Amino acid sequence: MSTKSKYFIVSDIDGYTPQIGRLVWMMNYARSVTIDSVKNLTTPQLDFLLDEKANSIGALLLHIASTDYFFRVLSFEKRELTAEEDSEWASASYLGEQGREHIKGNKVDYYIDILNSERKKVLDLFKTVNDSWLYEEMPLWDNEPANNYFMWYHVFEDEINHRGQINLIRKRLPKN
Repeated sequence: MSTKSKYFIVSDIDGYTPQIGRLVWMMNYARSVTIDSVKNLTTPQLDFLLDEKANSIGALLLHIASTDYFFRVLSFEKRELTAEEDSEWASASYLGEQGREHIKGNKVDYYIDILNSERKKVLDLFKTVNDSWLYEEMPLWDNEPANNYFMWYHVFEDEINHRGQINLIRKRLPKN
């Protein structure tokens, strides 16, 4: 059986416990589709805004990377971001006016490199825990209980949501 024929088979991944491996598989698939959807975009396309309140594709890509960063710190280090970390990621995390002002002028490789770098850190850490770690609980939004499984599901669910926005923006890009 060729590797290509297993492209759509969620399965274990060497180096990870079974449930973490399947979670990683899904995260990897979501990320590969995101990168495929932007890999040929130009800087003006990455910076394009549908209107004065919109986020650019570049800003959404950095937001996806910032979500990896935030949940890596929260779930593996069991802490909130420091003021310095929050400041460093603020434009990408909160988007809006700050994102429109600060996230622009970059080539697609800039965004892909950050996405890959942040994801590699997460994947390396996933190798250090086992399936029971997924069920460890900690407070999340409004101090509601959440477990690591939900947090990492949310990471790729959020990415898929923003990829939908990216695809909408791509359809509205000006024709040159």
